[in-house]
Amino acid sequence: MVGYPFRSVRLRIRAAIAAVAVTSIALSACSAPVITSDTADASAMTTGNDIEQSAATTIALETVTTEATPTPEPTATPSPTPTLAPEDLVVKVSFTGDCTLTQDYRSSNRQFDSLVGDNMEYCFKNCADLFKSDDMTLVNLENPVTTKTSHKDNQYIFRMDPKNLEMLTLAGIECVNIANNHTKDFLQDGLEETRENLESKGIVWSDNTYGGLYTTAKGFVIGMVGLDNDTSASQVYGIIDELREKGAVIVIASCHFGKEGVYDPTDRQKKVAHELIDYGVDIVVGHHPHRLQPIEKYNGHYIFYSLSNFCFGGNYSLSDPDSVIIQCDFIMDASGTKCVDYRLNVIPYSQTSTRPGNDFCPKPYEWESEEYFRVMSRLNWAQGDE
Repeated sequence: MVGYPFRSVRLRIRAAIAAVAVTSIALSACSAPVITSDTADASAMTTGNDIEQSAATTIALETVTTEATPTPEPTATPSPTPTLAPEDLVVKVSFTGDCTLTQDYRSSNRQFDSLVGDNMEYCFKNCADLFKSDDMTLVNLENPVTTKTSHKDNQYIFRMDPKNLEMLTLAGIECVNIANNHTKDFLQDGLEETRENLESKGIVWSDNTYGGLYTTAKGFVIGMVGLDNDTSASQVYGIIDELREKGAVIVIASCHFGKEGVYDPTDRQKKVAHELIDYGVDIVVGHHPHRLQPIEKYNGHYIFYSLSNFCFGGNYSLSDPDSVIIQCDFIMDASGTKCVDYRLNVIPYSQTSTRPGNDFCPKPYEWESEEYFRVMSRLNWAQGDE
C-alpha cells in the first residue's frame, strides 16, 4: 500500500533456525516450512540417511553382437521430503504486558537501580525458563533505551541504560513493542537510538511506523506491528500487508491502548481490535491500562485487551499487583502457511515477589489460590475455555 513508510531494511529477521529443519526447507525453496499431513518415522527426519537404490538391469538382446551391451545409467531415487512431526505444526508464543526496566529519570529515589544492581537475571528469574522454552516471547518495552539527555516535561519519564538490555536477552525475550506513550520521552533522537540499541542486541522491535519479523527455530516467520493510543487500525494496514508479503505466516498486533486504571476495555479498544482482526491479524495483544482486562474471542481470533504491568520499575508501591503470562499455541495448517487454530495457557502472576511494595521480580501465583482465581476472573477466563 503506497504511503506507508515501511522499509525492508527495517524488517529485522533474527534467524535462530534448527539445522535439520532449515536445511530441508531451504532445499525445497519455500518461504515457509514444507509440511505434509503424514507422520514420518524418526529415521525419515534424518537427512544423512543412506538411500538404497536397485541395481541397474541389463536388457538381453536376441541378436548376438560383438559390441559390449551398454549398461543404462541408473535413475537416481529422489530424496523424500522430510515430514515434520505434529508438534512442529505448533508455534508457541509468550506474551506479557508493560515492562519498564528503570525508574523515573528525574527521581532521586533510585530504588530500581539499587535493588537490581548489575544482576541482569534478577527481574525475570521466575519466568525465564518459560520464555526460553517457547518459540518466541513478546513484551511491551515502555521505556526508551538511550543515552540522550534532552527530554519531555511529562509527569514521568523513563530512560533505560543500553547495557541493561541484557535483562531481555538473558531471559529469552526476543521481541518488543515500542509503540507506547513513553517511547519518545527523550524525543525523536531517543527513539532512533532505542531502535539502534535494540537491533545491536538482536532484539526485534516493532511500532506503528515499522513492522518487525522474527524467524523461529522451526522456520516459521512471525510478523509484528505496534499501535499506540493515537493509532487507528487503518494506519497500519500497509504494514500488515508488507509483513505478509515478506513471508509472515503469523501476524501479531501489539496495542498500547485504552484508559489507565480501569478493568474494562473502552469502545475504542474494541473497535480497533475488531478492525485489526477483520483485516487479517491473527491475534491482538493489549496493554497500557495498568490493569487486567477480559480476553475476548472475536471471529475465531483472540484479543487480550490488557495484560497489565509485568515488571514495572516506575511503581514502588502497587495498588493492584495482578499480572499474567499468556502462552498461545498457534496451530498451523499442513502447509505451515496459515494459522488455523489456537490454544491458550494462562498463567496468573504477581508483579512482585514481596508485599507490600514492589521488588520488580514477578512470580507466579500459587495454583488455585485466591489470587490465582482473581486473575482468572478479571480475564474472564477458565483454563478449559480454549
